[in-house]
Amino acid sequence: MSPIGNWRAAQHISGVFTDIDDTLTTDGAITSDALEALGKLKAAGLHVVAITGRPVGWSEPFAGSWPVDSIVAENGAVALQSLPGQGLVKRYQQDETTRQRNYARMQEVLAQIEREVPGARRATDSLGRETDIAIDHSEFTHLPQQGIDEAVRIMRAAGMNATVSSIHINGWFGAHNKLEGARWIVRELWSRDLNAEMDRWVYVGDSTNDQLMFQHFAHSVGVANVARFVPQLQHLPRYITQGERGAGFAEVARAILQSR
Repeated sequence: MSPIGNWRAAQHISGVFTDIDDTLTTDGAITSDALEALGKLKAAGLHVVAITGRPVGWSEPFAGSWPVDSIVAENGAVALQSLPGQGLVKRYQQDETTRQRNYARMQEVLAQIEREVPGARRATDSLGRETDIAIDHSEFTHLPQQGIDEAVRIMRAAGMNATVSSIHINGWFGAHNKLEGARWIVRELWSRDLNAEMDRWVYVGDSTNDQLMFQHFAHSVGVANVARFVPQLQHLPRYITQGERGAGFAEVARAILQSR
């Protein structure tokens, strides 16, 4: 990981994808500097999309109030967009029948994890989830690494995808993930192919569920607190900020805007 001061390609950037928890937020809330940074990026004409493992229900108030083009929630499965005169528009990658079938099976897996993994508890935002499940490991409780690994094992044994964010263990059925969610939302909103312009987008994140994005984006940046997860990452961000969490995101925004 190279210090963000060594980043020399910011002038070519047309859009920013960002994680939310512990990237935009600090202690569970977006900081004023991160919120201001989002606004400045949008005002400069850049596309801004947040991609998160958080549920669509949790994301709705922020999609309507933050200066972003969209929030893609539940690790790429659902997108929210605020449109004048229409309010929040919700888009899904899976049809309703598939979602209902997967939801029923996921609740069985969630109950199994709570039953079999000592200390495992569903995330407090679970009522807002439509296409995945989440186990809390660091938001309101502490689940040791052994418990995290066992929850991931149970999800994958059931045929689910599983990933670990800075606060939750997320599991879902389907081929979507943060990268596919990014490709999808660029097609949906702008009828463009993200693969053809990957070198014009930045990704900012902080944990293991961001490593697919770190791998594929040449302009990938970890906020400083990503250091916690470095031993577990096979793919590191190319650059790292000095500041942690929201302050780190504001640092990324400054680097982009100062080079334009």
